[in-house]
Amino acid sequence: MNDSDDDSLRPATKLVQGGRRAEWTGDPRLGGAIVNPPVWRASTILYDNIADMKARGHATHDKLYYGRRGTPTVWALADALTAMEAGAEGTLLYPSGVAAIAGGLLALLSPGDHLLMVDSAYEPTRALCNGLLARMGVRTSFYDPLIGEGVADLIEPDTKLVFLESPGSLTFEVQDVPAITAAARARGVATMLDNTWATPLLFPALAHGVDVAMMSLTKYVGGHSDAMMGSLTATKALWPRLRQGAYQLGQAVSPDDCALMLRGLRTLDVRMERHGANARVIADWLAGRPEVGRVLCPALPSDPGHAIWSRDFSGASGLFGFTLKGANDAARARFIDALDLFGIGFSWGGYESLAVPSDPASIRSATKWSDPDPLVRLSIGLEDPSDLIADLGRGFASMKGNG
Repeated sequence: MNDSDDDSLRPATKLVQGGRRAEWTGDPRLGGAIVNPPVWRASTILYDNIADMKARGHATHDKLYYGRRGTPTVWALADALTAMEAGAEGTLLYPSGVAAIAGGLLALLSPGDHLLMVDSAYEPTRALCNGLLARMGVRTSFYDPLIGEGVADLIEPDTKLVFLESPGSLTFEVQDVPAITAAARARGVATMLDNTWATPLLFPALAHGVDVAMMSLTKYVGGHSDAMMGSLTATKALWPRLRQGAYQLGQAVSPDDCALMLRGLRTLDVRMERHGANARVIADWLAGRPEVGRVLCPALPSDPGHAIWSRDFSGASGLFGFTLKGANDAARARFIDALDLFGIGFSWGGYESLAVPSDPASIRSATKWSDPDPLVRLSIGLEDPSDLIADLGRGFASMKGNG
């Protein structure tokens, strides 16, 4: 039985129960039910007759119509994600996180519209604004992530959407989401948040005033670095526009990948707890190292965003950054190259730890990234933190002697 829509259930229980409707996991002809929704693969759907075909209309989420509209495997994942956001009407799935961002922006914006985009946004989000959206006549203004309610002063008559990302996935500024969404709502402007860092488990976006919550499921929901997907979870007011936009763009996801995402979702609570605990141990250790200039981690009391993070978030994920005091690019490269347990690779949120160089200065316009020290971004996985600390110690040792 699926009770995930019961608001009395706590998030960890919803993660386990979500999307497990009886009609998707059981068949009375087989005499029982199975735990996981099966992988329903389909392109063509067969009908009993023409009357049956016409009766389906463009059905989705309850009756099979055409493979691109989904199967019970796809619907199960969407339902489970919707259950995690109180007040959500539904969730749409996309082949990647960037596809979800693009799908949301294209559905909600038209030529002549004005978009307010946070200056600390994920680089592909910024490229989308300066590329595709600009070509279609959407004007983007980038704003200081720390502007808070001051965003109201930037809203113009043609402003249709304010986009947030909190914390920023490169520089980790924590935005005052309730203040920004309240200011936008007062002016009739919609809001969309990239909530990949926290997931709704640590930050229920719609409960904080957001209209559309986006996630790259590739990261923490998948959790195993072996599948890609994105999602948009929306309020009732915006859900029809997003759904229509997804259908018009032909967005569809693989049922096999949905099964992997559902598997990851079931353990998200325990994995996020371990990611966050490991990251805090390592961030504390880095803060005491003489080679470190500063640690960019909202969970640390010394972080500028800690107060808002403490107010709005119920925990931290495993992604944060730190600077190498007085070092140069060559020293940073030696540091990362010397690591054994940290892989060098893009994305994050998997069970393995990753380390990559980060250079945000070139992708800022409303604000300036002026820290002279090179930045390293860490994604802390599920390894023992003592082993990760020993590995980072080897990295620091490799920096000595060559500037």
